[in-house]
Amino acid sequence: MKIILLKDVKGLGKEGELVNAKDGYARNFLFPKNLAVEATPANLKKWEERKKVEQAKEKEEYERAIKMKEKIESLSLELKGKAGEGGRLFGSITSKDISEALAKQHNVKIDKRKIDLKDNIKSLGTTNVEVKVYPEVSARLTVKITEE
Repeated sequence: MKIILLKDVKGLGKEGELVNAKDGYARNFLFPKNLAVEATPANLKKWEERKKVEQAKEKEEYERAIKMKEKIESLSLELKGKAGEGGRLFGSITSKDISEALAKQHNVKIDKRKIDLKDNIKSLGTTNVEVKVYPEVSARLTVKITEE
């Protein structure tokens, strides 16, 4: 029996998928718990319309992410820190510091978890930092560390 899943079902599929399930499993478990509906022509039409809306929304989000990527790559961020001998910082610059500086200097809000630092920045100079804007879309941000 073909069914459309309304919620994720372990071992069967994710929400919004069209899958095959055994008749008894569908009638006795999935339908009573509102986990799925039968794939009738009317339900299939609703499902296809919902898929089109989701694809349009996803495309819009992707285009917004590309614009954000271009904006981030055009920016240069300048941070100041106390440094000792040889340009080593007392402390380090973290992804949280970069996120806060982006918000203050350029009014761009990015979650610190989306800033991909291999290690915290511990020396003066210029560093390229990867910012994940969207799945499979990332931007390079130039961060310049100067002495206070």
